[in-house]
Amino acid sequence: MLKQTHKSPGQFTWTVLSLLLLACLLNACNIAKHLPANERLYMGTDVKINADSTVTKVEQESLSEQLSAVARPRPNAQLFGYPYRVGLYYLFGEPKKPKGFRSWFRKKFGREPVFASARAISANVPIMKALFQNEGYFGSTVSGSLKEEGYKARGVYEAEMKQRFYVDSVAFQKDSANVGVRPVIQALQASARRTIFKKGDPYRFDNIKLERERIGQALKQRGLYYFTPDYIGVLADNDTARHRTTLIFYIKPEMPEAAGVPYGIRNVFIYPNYNLSTARIDTNRGQAYQSEQRFNIVDSTRRFDPKLFRDVVTVEPGSRYNSRQQDLTLSRLVNVGAFKFVRNRFDPDQQGDSAVLDVHYYLTPYPTKSMRLELDGTSRSNNFNGTQAILSWRNRNALRRAELLTINANAGIEFQVGGGDQPLTNYRYGLDAVLTFPRLVSPLRFKYDQRQALPKTNLTAGYQTILRGGLYRINSFNTTFGYAWRRSQRVEHVFQPFNANYVFVPSKHISTQFYEILQDTLVPAVIKQQYNNILFSDQLILSTLYTFNYNSSPRSNSPNTFRLTANAEAAGNLASLLIPLKDGQDRKTIFGVPFAQYLRFDTDARFYRKIGSSLTWANRLFAGLGLPYGNSKEFQLPFTRQYFVGGSNSIRAFRPRAIGPGLFTRDTLRNIPLFQDGGGDIRLEANTELRQKFNKYIEGAIFVDAGNIWTYYPSDRFTVDGQDGQFRRDFYRQIAVGTGVGIRIDLSYFLVRFDLATPLRKPYKTNGSEWVIDQINFRSRDWRKQNLVFNIGVGYPF
Repeated sequence: MLKQTHKSPGQFTWTVLSLLLLACLLNACNIAKHLPANERLYMGTDVKINADSTVTKVEQESLSEQLSAVARPRPNAQLFGYPYRVGLYYLFGEPKKPKGFRSWFRKKFGREPVFASARAISANVPIMKALFQNEGYFGSTVSGSLKEEGYKARGVYEAEMKQRFYVDSVAFQKDSANVGVRPVIQALQASARRTIFKKGDPYRFDNIKLERERIGQALKQRGLYYFTPDYIGVLADNDTARHRTTLIFYIKPEMPEAAGVPYGIRNVFIYPNYNLSTARIDTNRGQAYQSEQRFNIVDSTRRFDPKLFRDVVTVEPGSRYNSRQQDLTLSRLVNVGAFKFVRNRFDPDQQGDSAVLDVHYYLTPYPTKSMRLELDGTSRSNNFNGTQAILSWRNRNALRRAELLTINANAGIEFQVGGGDQPLTNYRYGLDAVLTFPRLVSPLRFKYDQRQALPKTNLTAGYQTILRGGLYRINSFNTTFGYAWRRSQRVEHVFQPFNANYVFVPSKHISTQFYEILQDTLVPAVIKQQYNNILFSDQLILSTLYTFNYNSSPRSNSPNTFRLTANAEAAGNLASLLIPLKDGQDRKTIFGVPFAQYLRFDTDARFYRKIGSSLTWANRLFAGLGLPYGNSKEFQLPFTRQYFVGGSNSIRAFRPRAIGPGLFTRDTLRNIPLFQDGGGDIRLEANTELRQKFNKYIEGAIFVDAGNIWTYYPSDRFTVDGQDGQFRRDFYRQIAVGTGVGIRIDLSYFLVRFDLATPLRKPYKTNGSEWVIDQINFRSRDWRKQNLVFNIGVGYPF
């Protein structure tokens, strides 16, 4: 019996439209019939290099990429070799109306075809030859032609790549018959000590340009206000037999006389309330007053304390003009945070036999007080994601020296992704205040690089409450006092001599449901004991923290980038010295609350290598060590200072806090609540990831994560198979390993990350074996449920 089916009118309409669209697409695929006569669609560039035997493959590949990059025109975008935008351009034929559907569709989805041109090929040849010259491959030749296949054509270039030249030595002009140029030549000689060239460096024209700019800056720092790098010439004396070159830098004879005249600073005028609408009043020098540094300040309202400009402005009356001091002053005025617009002007003049400059700084301040509301997405290492609202009130001139006072009120919600069968939802709200001084507020002097941003002194105080899944409430108070300063462009220091954190859980806010969960036989004793320590005893941490940050040079042309963050924290030392142990107590207390004692050190090293234009290899190595003693010896580190692994920013194949210390596991196979139970005193973790950028918005990744946590002292709470979670020599037998793939969506302002991972090695032994690679079975529903971990995050994991 035949079964007759009936389609609704809507289904029939969609079927017809789909068939029509498919027919139109197939028709558009035949692009050839739409192209004008004798025209070919340009499909791209091919470069063939015949290189000298001394040229490495890496050099050849690099030059091939550069040659392809300078070739014009750019071909239309392609998908699997098909110029789909051109197909869409011709999809509905020629528009009959300038504002009709066809015209709109062309502009929105299509792109005009790029036609091949022999003239463009000829124009590219000298540009490519110049590229070889600029890279030191003197004598190299390039030829080009069009290769046609049907309606398509490609630009084909063949290059004969000669042996590269290297820098043998660098010389600087020593004298001149022109007496007026001699001061400039002396400055040129003085700058020679800091040349960027070293013997044996490859010849590169870009490096010559950098050297000219360096020399130009060095001369401007010696008072030569009108000097520019254009007045510096360079000669290359090539030794073709040895393929070596000598670079000779000199002052061009046509340099104007004014460019060789050194200038001094006569007056410095500062207008800190400058506004276009009231410019005449704001720049009335009759209302100016002079500061201790002889700055002429026009500020009738005395809005800013003149000591602010003593700290910020480094261009001083009576000194020689120095471009570095000028750049530093502008940078500080911008970064101090009080001024919306910063502009300066120089007035040259003649004072007797000397050339002088009057300097004017026009500063437009922000409104002193402001308020704003922010909505943020959050992603934490424990797989909690959510949103929060922050209401901020700011005072950008709290104490009249550009101090920034910020008071934030926040409220948010977080839900646990990948939390097993019993995920938690947290609610948090809090209030904090931050006072930032754009200077060091200290009786001691810190050595910092005055060429960098101003050092900062930060004072914070805050309160926060977390309502955890309706089970209990955690309250915390914290306050810090510290400094942040830069020793160089690469090195930053953060020193917080005082940190205080008080955490307590009111017993009246612990729900009966939580007590019922703790009485559940499925909940291990270790979790019950951990929560007794957390929920039924207050915690006080008094510590000192030092942080060292290092970043590789941002100006380097190297494909490698390195970052290092190291932390050292000591807690409870001073309090232990000042507070005696009372009779009948086993721990020292402050107002009845025991304080923590520990030393904590950790380092986070990250290495990035750019393999290609869209491929990056990212790596991270983390090592942390906590040494609890005294008041904390029996209980490990305080909970807020313990180490954890697992989750979206750690070992992504395991859920947050699912593994460790040692062989201990809270794996969700056992269907127990995923609370914030204990971590470890020691953490080792390594991550590696290949990131491939597909286009402007989408990026893919393949990654491997490994690591675990351990306790410093033996602990009965984490005993498994006779091992108690303590760090020992055979720690490598307890390493967890996972791998996975990810998709990242770049939304310009932030990046959303989706990672899917599975364990390769479970340290707690599964069926007698730690390695579980042979158990991978994507077809099994039970395996997928137990082993596939989906992570959502905001930003890169490292």
